[in-house]
Amino acid sequence: MIKILNTKSKNFERQLEYSLNLRRKYSVSTVRIVKKIVQDIRKNKDKSLIKYEKKFNGLKKLNKNQLFFTKTEIKNSINNLDPKVKRSIDLAFSRIKNFHKKQKFQGFKTKDKYNNVFSYRSKPMNKIGVYVPGGKASYPSSVLMNCIPAIIAGVKEIFMTVPALKNKANPGILYAAKKCKVKKIFKLGGAQAIAAFAFGTETVNKVDKVVGPGNEYVALAKKEVLGETGIDMFAGPSEVTIIADKYSNPEWISADLIAQSEHDEMSQSILVTDSKDVTKNVQNFLKMQLKFLPKKKIASSSLGKFGISILAKSSKEISNIVNKISPEHLEIYTKKPGIYLKSITNAGSIFLGPYSPEAIGDYLAGPNHVLPTSGTAKFSSGLSVYDFLKRQSVINITKRGIERLGPSVITLSKYEDLYGHANSVKLRIKKGLKFD
Repeated sequence: MIKILNTKSKNFERQLEYSLNLRRKYSVSTVRIVKKIVQDIRKNKDKSLIKYEKKFNGLKKLNKNQLFFTKTEIKNSINNLDPKVKRSIDLAFSRIKNFHKKQKFQGFKTKDKYNNVFSYRSKPMNKIGVYVPGGKASYPSSVLMNCIPAIIAGVKEIFMTVPALKNKANPGILYAAKKCKVKKIFKLGGAQAIAAFAFGTETVNKVDKVVGPGNEYVALAKKEVLGETGIDMFAGPSEVTIIADKYSNPEWISADLIAQSEHDEMSQSILVTDSKDVTKNVQNFLKMQLKFLPKKKIASSSLGKFGISILAKSSKEISNIVNKISPEHLEIYTKKPGIYLKSITNAGSIFLGPYSPEAIGDYLAGPNHVLPTSGTAKFSSGLSVYDFLKRQSVINITKRGIERLGPSVITLSKYEDLYGHANSVKLRIKKGLKFD
């Protein structure tokens, strides 16, 4: 079912590296298509946006007034939403908001002995665009996870886009967007939606930052527009790594591996353990549980292509392997999970103990589920309030301060052959433009 690797193998490092890199390759043709779409939207705005939406959505007719949801459409769609789903979204909204409130930026101000004042403050972005997947699955949870941190940061206008196949969208997504007071919801998907947010069109608002998960076309488009607008991260398909020992329940481990693999054929589920029995039993439970899964085809493809079970010798070796993988989600499902927290430094989000499946983090635990993937947890973090704030330093130097500090600035400027810098300080202390 899933590939088994053993750290005792001479080729283990090479095999692991190969397995981790399998999903990180994008075809030249896909990159070329995305570049063409992005440049086309930049040049021709709504005209090209309509062209691509008609092409990829299979529509014969489409005008710019049909590129977004009207208030009536949103209201009618939400009216058909199961009240139980509404209550669950309400609960998730509350929990996510309460957690992210703790992330509010705390600025500071300090004064030195010359009465120079230095401070650090933050200001929210004005406009953001949130991309929500709507192809193979629809995720109201993604609306909440992307919008709530922006709300707390104080972003003035939140716009959203979701692919609307056959001009329809998931009512749960629209309900979540309404709770988050999204200003306008567009019926756009793919690279064209990202480009529209980045450059702006006659219909779509240009934004300061684009956030939210998507397929490879969306990910590559975000990479292409970076610099024209901000992006949250260059994210790849979702992934989970589970650390287990002989005390772990193999049936539960199998369920968690499957939960991740049903997202997408490109998802990756990895088990790392020092127990041969766990490895064997997990394989058996995977076969049993997949039989009854509605998304069996997707999950089986994901596990077959990218699933890995790694048999390691010790906890130290397990920690080293996990740090190399740097997974988006890490479940530490051992008798004493806290021990691994000391040695593991690379992970997007960590779930401790048998009653902390990754699935609860996807919906309403509180912390954000937009996380670094494909090994980028080595140097980046999950989405937070800070992603929607511009942090600024404020410097206020006194006359006494420049007189005392200025000579050292002049010395360093001259050392770096930047005499203009030196003169701008020298003029404030005494006559300038006379350099040794």
